[in-house]
Amino acid sequence: MITRIVKLHFQAEKKDVFLQLFNETKLNVSNFEGCLGMQLLQDIKDPCLFFTYSQWESEDALQNYRQSDLFKTLWKSIKPLFEIPAEAWSTAIYFDGFESQEK
Repeated sequence: MITRIVKLHFQAEKKDVFLQLFNETKLNVSNFEGCLGMQLLQDIKDPCLFFTYSQWESEDALQNYRQSDLFKTLWKSIKPLFEIPAEAWSTAIYFDGFESQEK
């Protein structure tokens, strides 16, 4: 499993356009084959700064999504809305304090 974190900073006047696009496509993305789930996080101090947090079965599953028409269409729509270029990281879990642990 891998976790994909993408930092998205939007122009203030374009933020609502992004949120509308996100709401229209979020279920298609989170239900894409190989996607285990997705969250959209918003910075508490900068309302134009967002992060997507998604988990994927494998790097291949993520790459299949990134090569899909869904991703290409969505990215083409949101890329012009950015204040600064997006940043992305693919990560593996080193420690998971959210899982139940023996105390």
